[in-house]
Amino acid sequence: MPKRLLVFSLVLAAFLVASRGRAVSDVTVIRFWTMGREGEVIKDFVDEFERTHKGIRIDVQQLPWASAHEKLLTAFAGDSSPDICQLGNTWIPEFVALGALESLDDRVAASSAISKADYFPGIWESNRVDERLYGIPWYVDTRLMFYRKDILASAGYAAPPKDWDEWKRAMAAIKTKAGQDKFAVLLPTDEFEPLLALALQQDEPLLRANGRWGNFRSAGFRRALQFYNEAFQRHWAPRLATGQVSNLWNEFGRGYFSFYISGPWNIGEFKRRLPPDLQDRWMTAALPGPNGPGTSIAGGASFAIFRSSRHKDIAWQLVEFLSRVDIQRRLFHAIGDLPPRRSAWDDPTLADDIYARAFRDQMERVKSPPKVAEWARIATEMRLVAEVMVHGGLTVDEAARELDARVDRILEKRRWMLDHGHVP
Repeated sequence: MPKRLLVFSLVLAAFLVASRGRAVSDVTVIRFWTMGREGEVIKDFVDEFERTHKGIRIDVQQLPWASAHEKLLTAFAGDSSPDICQLGNTWIPEFVALGALESLDDRVAASSAISKADYFPGIWESNRVDERLYGIPWYVDTRLMFYRKDILASAGYAAPPKDWDEWKRAMAAIKTKAGQDKFAVLLPTDEFEPLLALALQQDEPLLRANGRWGNFRSAGFRRALQFYNEAFQRHWAPRLATGQVSNLWNEFGRGYFSFYISGPWNIGEFKRRLPPDLQDRWMTAALPGPNGPGTSIAGGASFAIFRSSRHKDIAWQLVEFLSRVDIQRRLFHAIGDLPPRRSAWDDPTLADDIYARAFRDQMERVKSPPKVAEWARIATEMRLVAEVMVHGGLTVDEAARELDARVDRILEKRRWMLDHGHVP
């Protein structure tokens, strides 16, 4: 090759490499971790964001819910956290305790796209820890009653129960008509959520002294535990775990149980799985409380920005975009996720959905579980102790004492840290 041609080739190659380098450096990559079904449908929204925000690319990584928590902790420990993440709102206190999340109060105060007043208050509050905001709700989740209208009516009730006393009378009447082999309510013994919802309806908190000690011997929790236990002892509920019910939807359809406490994902499941002749025989209703309409669990997932992110401003732009009312409505239409903003519920599909209305009502009355990093372990112990109780191994008072003892052991490190002036 002639010398001049060789030099030209080398210069051209260097120019192309440099050009590629500039093209890459001109693009800011935002790492966004999502979980479950949301990770499957987020691409369309992300593509739209990229079209209107030139020079930004969103690298979406979808995690399975079963391993997401461990992967996030591993990433934090290895200094490889994403810029922005979908977090279950009960996980937020744990990641705040680790110092992993960015506080969002100042950004919300300066935002014209996100207004606290438009969000259901209990869901918004679930993202606050120690008076600081660390997440923006993406979609909401709570638990309420799915019930058989026809069976309830045949037992003498034209409407779902409004308080505990009426609920107990209705379950007793249903059980009397159902006979030995059928029940009034399904409360799977491997789920802690129904008991938690009953407990959150009480005035007393589940933990006391700033989360230092369990408060399960309080009058409120024992009242909830008594109600829960009575359903099993009176044979209104079968002593079964979820896996012991052969097919939940078939059993609901054949009247094996008439009440079931579950979340919004089951609206679609009941529509798909129940035969056409049963579609007008079921309905949803807000949970009854001890003395009227009851509280339920503030669940769902939120957007969180990691403190280690070098692109927090751009990550916040993505949060604002995905929090838009029209985007929330489109997410509902895509996979059925319920929006956390009240104005999004003006969408005719949501407003006219007779099964979703109860969720809209219930969302005005939701509370968070205790905002401590140890909550997942506490919830497991609550389920295990309650299971022993319903099988006759403990009385209500013994179960409350046992639960306090177990929870106090779990909270031992938290007490030490608080007592020595450390933030746990």
